[in-house]
Amino acid sequence: MIIVYGIKNCDSVKKALKFFKENNLEIEFFDFKKEQPSNEKIKSWVEKSSIDKVFNNKGTTYRTLKLKDLNLDENGKFEWLCKETMLIKRPIIEFENSVIVGFNEEEYKSIFL
Repeated sequence: MIIVYGIKNCDSVKKALKFFKENNLEIEFFDFKKEQPSNEKIKSWVEKSSIDKVFNNKGTTYRTLKLKDLNLDENGKFEWLCKETMLIKRPIIEFENSVIVGFNEEEYKSIFL
């Protein structure tokens, strides 16, 4: 089962959902606007990927919260990810025992097709 985590109005999430639909791949969608992932779930994403991949330091939320000024270490980034889901880079995709962060069509083709 492919589980896609994100928000529906995010461009990268839209591209991922379109990719799965066009390739007739069944997915389950987890909407950050409706539900918050558990701290354990976020921890597993970080362990299977990396804090720097999962933590979105390019988005509006990061700038709005002025997190650059805090010079966060890994623990600080993790704490913020648990408090503010909009800091999670989207989409997060769970497939088999791996985590794919962001949208990259070539990577998706090599993994899912």
